[in-house]
Amino acid sequence: MGNRSPSVFTLSDGRLDSEVQIIAEPSRDTGQLLGFKVYKRRWFILSILCMLNSSNSMLWLSFAPVADQTAKYLGATLDQVNWLSLVYMVVAIPLCFITTWVLDTLGLRFSLILGGWLNMVGSVLRYVSVLRSLPPAVRYLPLLMGGQTLCAVAQTLIVFSPTKLAALWFPQHQRATANMIASMSNPIGLLLANILSPLLVGRDNDLPLMLLVYAIPAVVACILATLGIRESVPPSPPSASGGSTDSEPFLQGMRLLLKNRAYIILLLCFGSGIAVFTCFSTLLEQILCVKGYSDGFAGICGALFILFGVAGAALLGLYVDRTKKFTDAIKISMSLCALACCALAVVSQMREQKAALAAMCSLFGFFGFAIYPVAMELSVECSYPVGEASSTGLIFISGQVQSVMSSRH
Repeated sequence: MGNRSPSVFTLSDGRLDSEVQIIAEPSRDTGQLLGFKVYKRRWFILSILCMLNSSNSMLWLSFAPVADQTAKYLGATLDQVNWLSLVYMVVAIPLCFITTWVLDTLGLRFSLILGGWLNMVGSVLRYVSVLRSLPPAVRYLPLLMGGQTLCAVAQTLIVFSPTKLAALWFPQHQRATANMIASMSNPIGLLLANILSPLLVGRDNDLPLMLLVYAIPAVVACILATLGIRESVPPSPPSASGGSTDSEPFLQGMRLLLKNRAYIILLLCFGSGIAVFTCFSTLLEQILCVKGYSDGFAGICGALFILFGVAGAALLGLYVDRTKKFTDAIKISMSLCALACCALAVVSQMREQKAALAAMCSLFGFFGFAIYPVAMELSVECSYPVGEASSTGLIFISGQVQSVMSSRH
């Protein structure tokens, strides 16, 4: 189900040429004459995907800001609590290939509805696992980890969907923006988790309340996805490239990706960025608290990281939608992100440096998050005619593998 035109980027032997050529999409009036049409319900589907993405990321990071209280309530160690977040990375690695096949073969509607149900059932199991009325044999960690694992499976279906949705439902001039909106709903969920978890777990016995609050948006998103998404593709394509159906079969597409030099470079570089972001989000509290910083300050740093990141992603997404300078934007953003990351690594080892830490977290988020939607869109374009889920999924696998390796060190 390929949904790009080879005219978007000039390709040579599976690699991007040194100069990327952008060919203009037909004008809106010409598009109407050719039968291209956009539908208002594309925004409704995008809002459902945003809600699913945000809910799933809240479920992922819900324990990290209150790791100490969670460990005390469950009678577990900090390492065991960390695995409630790390399970997202471990599960994603083997399942990514399956979910990319599901998304490219069975379609967007099936994937979002399945992801919504897994997300909802997992969140409900998390809440049930901490009820005092359960038998001790199934209470707490075993059932809690089972629910968290279902949420982790749902993640792989949800996070691969933005590029597919943008390609199928949005015209060329709106794709990077749609991809940015859907992708940035994930860090919005992380921001909410950083804020809500410490507020809800004021005392050790408030953990059930936190899990109940996080289950509510998962239930709502699942109901909306099940009842509101009627089809995977619009009745008429939004553009010439949106109407294309010439993607390679799954296995052939994977072989093409592994032979694509430009894609491999993006795979390794952007995958390492995902790994750094994941470790930073999961272990921020524990990194700062050992240097004498409070849980509250760690939460502020996490919030600044995400707020400035969403702003950076929004600005860069709008810029590349208008200019199509994907490669220039990604190179500059990655360079500045690497500098900010190095500075943050140094400052986080010092005590009494709140202002510097807050500034570095803000800069790291601003340049780091800006990369995400642009890199995902670029991975789709430079890998034509491979399906969108396959090209974005393999990058995600790279990030998860590097995340697990980094977290364990």
